Amino acid sequence: MEIKDFNMSGVTLKRSGNLLVLEVPGVEEGRPRLTTGDKVILRSQVYSEHIIEYVAYITEICNEDVTLKFNSDFEQAYNSEPMDVEFVHCRTTSRRCQLAVEQAVYLGEKERLVLQSPQAINTQNTTENCVVDVGLEQCSQQGSKVRKLQNKQAECMVSREMNITDVMRVAAQTSQFVGETVTLKQGAGEFFNPMLNEQQKLAVKRILSGECRPTPYVLFGPPGTGKTLTVIEAILQIYYTLPDSRILVCAPSNAATDLICLRLHQSSLLKPGAMVRVNASFRSEEQIDDMVKPYCKDGDDIRKASWFRIIITTCSSAGLFYQTEIRLGHFTHVILDEAGQASEPESLIPIGLISEANGQVVLVGDPKQLGPVIKSKIALSFGLNMSLMERLTSREIYLRDEDAFGACGAYNPLLITKLVKNYRSHSALLALPSKLFYHKELEVCADTSAVTSLLHWGKLPRKGFPLIFHGIRGNETREGHSPSWFNPTEAVQVMQYCCQLAKNENAAVSVTDIGVITPYRKQVEKIRFLLRSIDLADIKVGTVEEFQGQEYTVIVLSTVRSHEGFFDDDKYCLGFLSNPRRFNVAITRAKALLIVVGNPHVLVKDPCFCALLEYSLMNRVYVGCDLPLELECLQKCD
Repeated sequence: MEIKDFNMSGVTLKRSGNLLVLEVPGVEEGRPRLTTGDKVILRSQVYSEHIIEYVAYITEICNEDVTLKFNSDFEQAYNSEPMDVEFVHCRTTSRRCQLAVEQAVYLGEKERLVLQSPQAINTQNTTENCVVDVGLEQCSQQGSKVRKLQNKQAECMVSREMNITDVMRVAAQTSQFVGETVTLKQGAGEFFNPMLNEQQKLAVKRILSGECRPTPYVLFGPPGTGKTLTVIEAILQIYYTLPDSRILVCAPSNAATDLICLRLHQSSLLKPGAMVRVNASFRSEEQIDDMVKPYCKDGDDIRKASWFRIIITTCSSAGLFYQTEIRLGHFTHVILDEAGQASEPESLIPIGLISEANGQVVLVGDPKQLGPVIKSKIALSFGLNMSLMERLTSREIYLRDEDAFGACGAYNPLLITKLVKNYRSHSALLALPSKLFYHKELEVCADTSAVTSLLHWGKLPRKGFPLIFHGIRGNETREGHSPSWFNPTEAVQVMQYCCQLAKNENAAVSVTDIGVITPYRKQVEKIRFLLRSIDLADIKVGTVEEFQGQEYTVIVLSTVRSHEGFFDDDKYCLGFLSNPRRFNVAITRAKALLIVVGNPHVLVKDPCFCALLEYSLMNRVYVGCDLPLELECLQKCD
């Protein structure tokens, strides 16, 4: 109903290559609330007493530009004629979610874990394998004695029955992972990617053995811990070790789904015809990576696609397979990447396609980062913003053990593996998020040369500590009817830092290594304008959502909000900032330097930003305006 308030009259479309683009002011702030797949009806102005309607579908939303997919004849013939525009919400995903919820009754409730026989069978029984598995078991640091005994018995069973070295020998000898080429030697080990750490190896073994099926297995991947590498390894191992397996790999977004397809392609370990990428019908070919396109061809025929061994698609598009009437259990494995970002009904779309008795579900993601985007206040009040991953991990069988003193122990490694080795950030940047969100468990494993490259940058308040909190008491404001806030003072300060980083002759940072994050679209627009004015337009500027899953050498964060008035609800003056997950994503993108620009008198009202302020003061990296009273004592003590 709301979407109809934003119908437009007499507008012209822009061209972007072969595609047509409609400029929709306010769309990035959710006014109107458009998503890919929504239908747009365009009507020509009155011509010879006839009005012609053209139907298009939204394929991409970038800033205020909405890319539309029309009939190809119209795309070619359109010549800037003025059109009336009507937005129509696409119900396809909602209907698929509803169907999945109705099907979920057959999935059952799992209150206790019943172990099944390992799926990977081998007659060999070697002492070496048992030693390796016991070593991995020790790495997982289990808590309770009962669980230790159960897991050791199960582990030994796995070690006797599972050996996949022979599978390796029939695979290709070269594997690429995230740009690296890894040469596999004969008998070098049982993993395609020998660079995996112990937790990653343990996760792959657990997924391959599938002892916990059908109870979902959770791969908990905090920022920069290499969960994508682990997922790729797991898919390859399932494919080669279990010849009867059929793997459905999904993610909420096209970007995350394409990445998995690309990484599998780069592994050079899959034969032609092994993998298919299924896209929504309205997705434009121009938005697909050239390396991914060949895998999309067979995805146009959904029945043909269903017989590929590895099928990659979004959660919503997995609903297409219900139309083929494939038998229940056709897919042996469902791997859901970025599971923390999918709503529970959305997650159930692919999960409903596997056997409730013997299928294996793998949920991959981080419930401490951004969750599902839910616009409806009614839906929020009923908990639709909680992902399946988050809800399951709060259930008793997924909880950590507790020791005799009530302290947190370890997760049950049969059900959940938490990756803790961070390959992204400097220790000074990792310490706070590790403490706030990850029980101080994250370990610094990043390339030293990369994360120490700016330790002597001239603008650092304290050399050797790559963090700056720059306090500014600016003014938050809005333009015209736009609901979005911006802060001119902060925007100028961000521009100055970018200039000092990119144009410093002694230690210049490439513009592609700098990212600017800000929670408001209007601030994004203002900062982009300023950067263009000094020839730094290639620096990426965007909202927190646009940066999840990405990393940059330098991150500059502009918090915008600056109203210091008294409110009953501090969330009013903090807006988007009062969200721990947004905070976590924003401060964990940087590898070598994090610069935060904001008003301490406002930010101190938020627990996470208050902790960051205190951390900055304790380490003598705060600069800028005076501090609020509650923080002055810290500065004096320092």
